[in-house]
Amino acid sequence: MNENTAFLGEESVGKLMRKYSIPCIISLLVGALYNIVDQIFIANASYLGSYGNAANTVVFPLTVIALAIAVMTGDGCCAYVSLSLGKGEKDNAGKSTGNSVVLMVVSGIVLMMIYLLFSNGIIAMFGGTVNAETFRHSKEYFFYITLGIPFYMFGQAMNPVIRADGSPKFAMFSTLLGAVINIILDPIFIFSFKWGMIGAAVATVAGQIATAVLSLWYLMHMKIVQIGKEDFRLDGCIVKRTLLLGITSFLSQISLVAAMAAINNMIRKYGAMDPVFGQEQYAQIPMAVVGIVMKFFQIVISIVVGMAAGCIPVVGYNMGAGLKDRVRKLFTTLLISEATVGAVALFIVEVFPKTLIGIFGASNESVYYTEFAVKAFRIYLCMMVFACINKACFIFLQAMGKALESTVLSMVREIVFGVGFALLLPLKFGLDGVLYSMPLSDFLTFIIAAVLIVRTYHETGDGSAFRFSKAGDNSLSCSR
Repeated sequence: MNENTAFLGEESVGKLMRKYSIPCIISLLVGALYNIVDQIFIANASYLGSYGNAANTVVFPLTVIALAIAVMTGDGCCAYVSLSLGKGEKDNAGKSTGNSVVLMVVSGIVLMMIYLLFSNGIIAMFGGTVNAETFRHSKEYFFYITLGIPFYMFGQAMNPVIRADGSPKFAMFSTLLGAVINIILDPIFIFSFKWGMIGAAVATVAGQIATAVLSLWYLMHMKIVQIGKEDFRLDGCIVKRTLLLGITSFLSQISLVAAMAAINNMIRKYGAMDPVFGQEQYAQIPMAVVGIVMKFFQIVISIVVGMAAGCIPVVGYNMGAGLKDRVRKLFTTLLISEATVGAVALFIVEVFPKTLIGIFGASNESVYYTEFAVKAFRIYLCMMVFACINKACFIFLQAMGKALESTVLSMVREIVFGVGFALLLPLKFGLDGVLYSMPLSDFLTFIIAAVLIVRTYHETGDGSAFRFSKAGDNSLSCSR
């Protein structure tokens, strides 16, 4: 057992959860603020308004695709490093980190090129053709955001790796610096320079570059994991194990993109049939509103995922060390905390929807905007408690090395339910059917998650999970 990481198996789980989760929550919240801050300033610029909001909603899923690839590598590396350190296999930890750096650099450049080559078709695929003004704003915003994709992906992927190296505060600071730069530059570029969507995008990219630079600096000064030149040579076994542990994070994000594509296109289709939103001057409102609702949800989910993801190094280490009671206690603490966050968020959206709407420039919009926004908040997010517990379950199972269970549960939620209901419910309920799709998906997913939660308690109680872990020791080792 490595003396630098032994505290993960000795300190109280509550203290460890606070130590690792709070910086992770702040990092994710700050990361979420990139797009949210852009949308707030865009919405309150009279020359952009709901057209700019709609454009922001169109481009948002495309940044999530980049994030999906980044978190698959970063979270997978984080879990692999933590499990390896728990087993005393520092060489594998270094190889996983070096390989992850190479994967991120290559992936970021490739995705940027794809976006630049097929921008018009991609924007149309995510509902950007709802009207000409929305399409124009979407193209401007998308082009400059795309230029920052390699920096964004690198910074996001290295964040969990830095946490796994025992520096959650540095991970938080690197992300915080980028967001502060974005917040400072947004009003300057949007209101003073009148750069519109271009200004919002340039401010975002500037912040992402700062985060990437800090992450690169840290990689050259790691505390626990040691990286040699040979670790940057891609190893098929290491890459496979790393990506397998991160596949749940990838599928959780990429399936969200599929759901958002389905939702955006159903909004465009059934909004055109609506007596109000079928009018050209109001056509962008449903898409803009749903984008705002999803931004609030993103804030809540950043807290939820931050609490769970912050536990990954702790869970992984204790799994590797065979400390079953600590894993079970951490799981209990996490579930209670996630349910509490969901309950608070549910209270806010049900009681104060107009306040939330006002933050995103409702004063500049028509009465139809406000009415639809209130309904969207109250319906779309009414199963928030279940949504939070579901997310915690996905990530905790992933941290335990249960990639299959975690992946299946995530896919059922986002693809089978998320996409399926978004496509089917509007057939019966029209535009409102889009709003009903999310709470129904979260409720049904919770029923399945409850079964896995009970099973996890049973396994960590009688040790069967750890017998599986011990039997699978060789699955982590990639020595030749």
